[in-house]
Amino acid sequence: MNSTPSTLIRRLVKATRFWQDNGLIFREVRYFPRIATMALVAPILAAVFEGFGIGFLLGFLQNLVDPSGEPFQTGLRWFDIWVLGVDQPDLNRLYRVSALILLSTWLRALFNYLTFLYTDLAKAHLVHRLHIRVFEQLQALSLRFFSQVRSGDIINTLTAEIGQLQQMMRMLGFITAKGLVVLVYALIALTISWQLSLLTVLLFGLAVAGLSNLNRRVREASFPVSRSRGQFTALASELISGIRTVKAFATQNYERRRYNIASQNVVQASTVAAQRLALVRPLSEGLATTILVMILLSGMTLLVANGLLKIPALLTFVFILFRMVPALHELNGDFATIQSLQGSIHKIQNLLSTDNKPYQQNGHLPFTQLQRAVQLVSVDFGYDPDNLVLKNLTLTINKGETVALVGASGAGKSTLVDLLPRFYDPTEGAILIDGVDLRQFDINTMRHNMAIVSQDTFIFNASVKDNIAYGSAGANEDEILEAARLANAFDFIEDLPEGFDTVLGDRGVRLSGGQRQRIAIARALLRNPEILILDEATSALDSMSEKLIQASVEKLSVGRTVIAIAHRLSTIVNADKVVVLEKGRIVEQGTYQELLAHRGTLWKFHQMQYEVGKVG
Repeated sequence: MNSTPSTLIRRLVKATRFWQDNGLIFREVRYFPRIATMALVAPILAAVFEGFGIGFLLGFLQNLVDPSGEPFQTGLRWFDIWVLGVDQPDLNRLYRVSALILLSTWLRALFNYLTFLYTDLAKAHLVHRLHIRVFEQLQALSLRFFSQVRSGDIINTLTAEIGQLQQMMRMLGFITAKGLVVLVYALIALTISWQLSLLTVLLFGLAVAGLSNLNRRVREASFPVSRSRGQFTALASELISGIRTVKAFATQNYERRRYNIASQNVVQASTVAAQRLALVRPLSEGLATTILVMILLSGMTLLVANGLLKIPALLTFVFILFRMVPALHELNGDFATIQSLQGSIHKIQNLLSTDNKPYQQNGHLPFTQLQRAVQLVSVDFGYDPDNLVLKNLTLTINKGETVALVGASGAGKSTLVDLLPRFYDPTEGAILIDGVDLRQFDINTMRHNMAIVSQDTFIFNASVKDNIAYGSAGANEDEILEAARLANAFDFIEDLPEGFDTVLGDRGVRLSGGQRQRIAIARALLRNPEILILDEATSALDSMSEKLIQASVEKLSVGRTVIAIAHRLSTIVNADKVVVLEKGRIVEQGTYQELLAHRGTLWKFHQMQYEVGKVG
């Protein structure tokens, strides 16, 4: 029944799928070969000494049950004479085989210890390797990827799912160790009685066939658990990041319902998986005990009663089964657990896969200095190729110029400046640096010569000093202090509890918006960039902060090529060129005064701000 061609094909397919599903683990172990080798060799040696112990047990029982009978022998004459002492008195033989049993037991214990040790070490190294791979993957991906996924899903995969993988690694180590022991048991049982071995295989084969369907159902139940857990982590991360908004809009009850539903989904998915998994062990235990009783009764009535098997051999066979059945039961349970972790494996593999994600190809030319101009030539861009944000955009930014971008919200200003440091690449057209396509330059050398000060400044949970020096490796303390002075940040930093050594908290919660902006400007000053990008750096600040930051920006802009997104037109009056965008297109460009005289789009913006200022 269990050896039909269709059954063998199904098992081959299942084995292939198992190795494919868990190939992630097997590919990574090559990075720690010594540990992986020891994790494999130790259980082999443990299984070998387990086999020796069982073999010597048969000799022990023969000496114990029938001391005057034929001595137990291995067939190796030197071993039988010098070690087992077949020519010695029966009590001497009993002592010798007892000593061999104890020696085998303690050596097996030693190698079992090494198995657990090196399995845990392999587990730690595997997680370390995956952490590194995930980091490198996230570093290599285009920002387009991060706009398409929830950060909570990534965090869940990086923490919870990789944590689940540690459990799988332990299970694989256990399966290797126990599987080898079961193989040794099977070989010894076969040498004792092929009839009982055949009966055992038949009965256990039927049991395994019945349990395999249950294991498949356990595997299927694992995927909803991983999905619901990822959704819950994403929601929790979003809630923590947006807690200020939640409180401001008094939407605690709404968020509570969303949170409870997400948590309940995890419970429901976990309940289904747990119900299926919990059934595996008790069912396999009941079947195993039933099979043991059947084999014992069969051996006594069919073999021992007819003189085909001696009682010591039957006792040894039964002892082997008593050792084998729990091992098989644990193996089956661990296979079921591994199946329940397949959802985690697929989550990690999906994050690490390279065939369904946007990557940026790096160039090879080092960028050292802007010589003439930055040119955008017939540039189209859309986050979704079917919905362009920038359309046929052509613009020249000469070295040393300050170019201001003006336009209503959604006109494409921020998108345009995001193309310059290659956060994204144009859908069509090209961006040229001194006549060379931007994509031919090494991204890191190019970005090292740029600095961005945006309205949404990111402050790290580190000291003021570390935040200013971020990205400027090797900057000394005097340079950091001078950058802070030029950014009009020195005084408020000195007033902080620990001055420049004050840790600013997550996202700089200890600073006001204006203070965060000045830290960002100090960071940019220290970088001494060739090209400076100002993305509404003074937006949404009070008038005092705006004046301080505007003064800092003016110092920062001296001698540099500056591209500034203007929120307040008063900050760009002296710009060398003003570029007005509307629905992703340039509608006019020139000096501020030229465009006012033209009475076009900029003039309308100017009138609107002037009237607002006049009314205020």
